[in-house]
Amino acid sequence: MIKDPHAENLRLRQHVEEFMAQARQNELKLRRFQSLELRLIGLNSLFDLIEVILYPDAATFKWDFVTLLLLDPEYEIQRILEEEGVQPDNHPTLMFATAQDDLESLYPTSLFPLVGSYRPRRHHALFPGPRRAPGSVMLLPLVRRGKLIGSLNIGSHAGNHFSKGVRTDFFEHLAAVTAICLENAVNLERLKRQGLTDTLTAVNNRRFFDQRLGEEIASTKRDGKDLSCMLLDVDHFKSVNDRHGHQTGDLVLREVAALIRAQLRGSDVLARYGGEEFAALLSDTGANEAAEVAERIRSSIAEHAFRMAQGGEFTVTISIGVATFDPEQDANARLCTGDFLVDQADKALYTAKDGGRNRVVSIGPIRLPEEWPLYA
Repeated sequence: MIKDPHAENLRLRQHVEEFMAQARQNELKLRRFQSLELRLIGLNSLFDLIEVILYPDAATFKWDFVTLLLLDPEYEIQRILEEEGVQPDNHPTLMFATAQDDLESLYPTSLFPLVGSYRPRRHHALFPGPRRAPGSVMLLPLVRRGKLIGSLNIGSHAGNHFSKGVRTDFFEHLAAVTAICLENAVNLERLKRQGLTDTLTAVNNRRFFDQRLGEEIASTKRDGKDLSCMLLDVDHFKSVNDRHGHQTGDLVLREVAALIRAQLRGSDVLARYGGEEFAALLSDTGANEAAEVAERIRSSIAEHAFRMAQGGEFTVTISIGVATFDPEQDANARLCTGDFLVDQADKALYTAKDGGRNRVVSIGPIRLPEEWPLYA
């Protein structure tokens, strides 16, 4: 059968036009993705980076849902955000996994994007909120050095927007850039804290505390405001390690640090002083107020249920010594040093331990002894 040359020409022209239209569409899509990736690369703040990921320009990307699930077993990322003044609870589309298995269960067969219809049982936790569920989704694994560090999850109300067969190369490149940027941002925050943070509990370390102690004493003398120091020691911590193992002991220290931090202000200094002992500095805080804060800390820890690594719960207690320096109550205030303030808090702690533990003992305002030159 002889083909109509004119009809064949029209058909070929139509195919070419469709091909060119698709090429232009792909070029525009590539530019949009490149613009987003360049923006991500230019950011240093961890939250600024997360914010750009979670809230892309709606006019540029026709995505109805974007959520981010990050692996954060030590609560490190969440603490970094809180120190930046960000409350993760205010961003429900930002989620955290505490176990590698939680992430790997999303990608059981391969570390490639997963595309298809929304399945409530499988996808509900990834797309929280009161809005109606997406019709189709694309899950992008965030991988560094062969390991999952998170999942970037995109959804559309349209059931066919993300369907099997759709091109994923742009999304794969976006996921790779996102993973690199997130890792770099977290590493940058680690560098800021290097040498000044306790790696186990993620609070400040002894070196940072000693540095701030001198600064706070000088500020107190200059401004005439009270300064309170707490020393906090977990009771019978050796028995926790002996009975439940060091892994559980580490968990106790991390949770104790978090419980202490929850009762302090953002301006207060909390540090792991050594072993199972913590130290805190409360600026512009008198003896009565400091004792009240210490009692809240003691009570919150005594009432907290600690979980063993192998299952089960137990409780621990803490003893707290408090000492307060009031420069207006001591004629020799200008001679007071941080070492003396900590020494007085340590004596109060010893009294609390000797008195039966699980209690607060407060000394304040402190007075310089007559043999003061020994401390100077």
